[in-house]
Amino acid sequence: MAKLVSKVYGDALFEEAMEKETLSAWYEEVGALKAIFTEHADLVQFLNHPQIIKEEKIKVIEKIFSGTLSEGLLGFLVIVMEKGRQNDLPAICDYFLNRVKEYKKIGVVSVTSAVPLSDAQKADVEKRLLETTSYVSLETEYRVDEGLLGGLVIRIGDRVVDSSIRTRIEELKRDLMKLQMA
Repeated sequence: MAKLVSKVYGDALFEEAMEKETLSAWYEEVGALKAIFTEHADLVQFLNHPQIIKEEKIKVIEKIFSGTLSEGLLGFLVIVMEKGRQNDLPAICDYFLNRVKEYKKIGVVSVTSAVPLSDAQKADVEKRLLETTSYVSLETEYRVDEGLLGGLVIRIGDRVVDSSIRTRIEELKRDLMKLQMA
């Protein structure tokens, strides 16, 4: 259900941003809004408190974000509050941000290596990914997992490219087990 709510509201926000030609500005604002919700659990708790009336929550939202958010985005927040969907705000923000990334062809990539990669290696990985995908830019997160022994594991969306030595050893082990049984 929450996924449906985030999709409906996220799509509405995306369409409004496209219509008003404020997609990039709203992308930045929604990213900041998401960070605020992540960092300030007390605000989220206040907005979700069942004993506080909607009108009071809306006043607080308007007071906090008036002057910092665009009128359109502030109006959207008020509508979400009026509909009682404030609990879904983080998911709505996530959906909107992902929809904008998809529209702008920004890939979200996770690269795991056995050792930290140098800046030159990171640049090479990103260059190759841009050449082999339809993305025009990437948001790349680098992680280190010494258990890989070597190689890389690259995740882009639901696709995984695993060229780690650990995986190759496991595949070799399975192949050898098949040979022993035959």
